[in-house]
Amino acid sequence: MDTTLPWPVRLFEKSVLKQAKWRALCTLLGEHLGDEGFEALDLGSDNGVISYLFRKRGGRWRSADLDEKTVNSIRELVGEEVYRVDGASVPFGDATLDAVVVVDMLEHVTTDRELVADLARSLRPGGAMILNVPHAKRSPFLRPLRDALGLTDEWHGHLRPGYTIAELQALLPEGMRVTQTMTYNRFFSEVLDIALNWAVTRKTRTASTEKGLVLTGDELARHEKSFRLYSRIYPIAWLWSCLDALLPWTRGYMLALRAEKPPAHPEPRTSPGCVEGGF
Repeated sequence: MDTTLPWPVRLFEKSVLKQAKWRALCTLLGEHLGDEGFEALDLGSDNGVISYLFRKRGGRWRSADLDEKTVNSIRELVGEEVYRVDGASVPFGDATLDAVVVVDMLEHVTTDRELVADLARSLRPGGAMILNVPHAKRSPFLRPLRDALGLTDEWHGHLRPGYTIAELQALLPEGMRVTQTMTYNRFFSEVLDIALNWAVTRKTRTASTEKGLVLTGDELARHEKSFRLYSRIYPIAWLWSCLDALLPWTRGYMLALRAEKPPAHPEPRTSPGCVEGGF
């Protein structure tokens, strides 16, 4: 591991789950992520590593979160243009952003519909909104296991257990069009997530922020021995997560959606009689 990198990046390089999340976000953002003049906002990026990685890809990024401790952690990593928001609105003008990316935040706010509407307001015509949330799929085994280990929605700061695709679509204001959905982190990755959360928190049932456990530099120092051990077994964790490929017919425990704002001047529909090959 390159010890010259910031600690959140070093941690990311040993996190199967954060890497899966990053791949999903990049897939949905698409090829224009680093275009010149690209302006975007990410919300809820945990300890800041997602914000850091986005900014490394190019464009102008702003970042925001709900919790002051998390905001400070992000600011330490990326520097300027990091904001604390109330969960109902963002401090940006109308049609000023090309993309907004909400990472594991909607489930923490009571005003999820208002927040999505305000983010849509801030998008330029043709802009994209990426929503990443826990997937509210039925889990007769793993959900009870989480609760039994104390990893409840309340501990995570979740006001709801997650969303279905239909529930996310219902949050979108009129005119926003869903263009892509995907789920990731199937059974084996979810088991890994439960095990890691339990291992880190087994000595205390108190979450580090109102959003649950957010791994800041202080948290990393507190659990230094655990993280050193995990670094050694990282290849095993990676191989374990690869077992998800044995379950291609199942939906994952994380859900991501891309929706687009209509362009300012949509192309006129072609008359059916003029369509090439039409009757």
